[in-house]
Amino acid sequence: MTNDSLYRYLFDGVSVRGELVQLNETYQQIISSKEYPAPVQTLLGELLVATSLLTATLKFEGSITVQLQGDGPVKLAVINGDHDQKLRGVARWDGEVPATGNIHDLMGKGHLVITITPNKGERYQGVVGLEGDSLAHCLEGYFESSEQLKTRIWLRTGEVEGQPKAAGMLLQVLPDGQGSDEDFEHLEQLTETVKNEELFTLEAQDVLYRLYHQETVQLFEPQDVAFHCGCSRERSASAICSIERSEVDRIVAEEGKVSLHCDYCGTSYDFDSIDVAALFENAPESNSNQVH
Repeated sequence: MTNDSLYRYLFDGVSVRGELVQLNETYQQIISSKEYPAPVQTLLGELLVATSLLTATLKFEGSITVQLQGDGPVKLAVINGDHDQKLRGVARWDGEVPATGNIHDLMGKGHLVITITPNKGERYQGVVGLEGDSLAHCLEGYFESSEQLKTRIWLRTGEVEGQPKAAGMLLQVLPDGQGSDEDFEHLEQLTETVKNEELFTLEAQDVLYRLYHQETVQLFEPQDVAFHCGCSRERSASAICSIERSEVDRIVAEEGKVSLHCDYCGTSYDFDSIDVAALFENAPESNSNQVH
């Protein structure tokens, strides 16, 4: 499996929908931007899988941001994705991170913040406390409180032949009022048996067959998932032009250049004195007061 993909599926005669996502390169690119401690890599992997699964629930063009904030060793972990399954993320930590432990050991007391931003329409934000022993439990609590839709989420990370892998599944009752608790619990019990090795190494069709071979499953065409940062030298130049010219000149005089670093992909953009002079000479009229 070289392609990162998200799969949606339905069960015939049962008002439950499912999703399965398998992430290889996307996960590797996100955790390679910094030297993340292993537990932070795991947390980012789970958050990445969760965001992909949640992004797939969007019924419109837009983006979703899933963010963890806390007062523990890990202060922030955030993944942003859009309806095209383009994802990016970053985490910030302070001091030593416990080698093992649950989400509370990493984040301390904090919140899960989910922000949904349609390209057209109003922005929505939901906030829930970090309750439960895992990110999956926190997300299930979010759906229960905000969406009133019974939801189960499985988030897995690991390695296969030294390569980091992340994958996960989601089951959710359809909002048509036809779903029964018995149907959902039956499918939930079947999905609970999924093994990491299956998610990391098998094709999605084979995973679903192993889990639901006694059910009739309608599997839709997969959607590609990819890392996408969006940073550029042009955006960095625009950011520099928003700063007072005197301050930029001071930084260049002291450091020999002004540098902007992207936390999402690890790229640095450097501008020396000649670059800076050209930037401000070509700056829009609105920035002309900063040139002198």
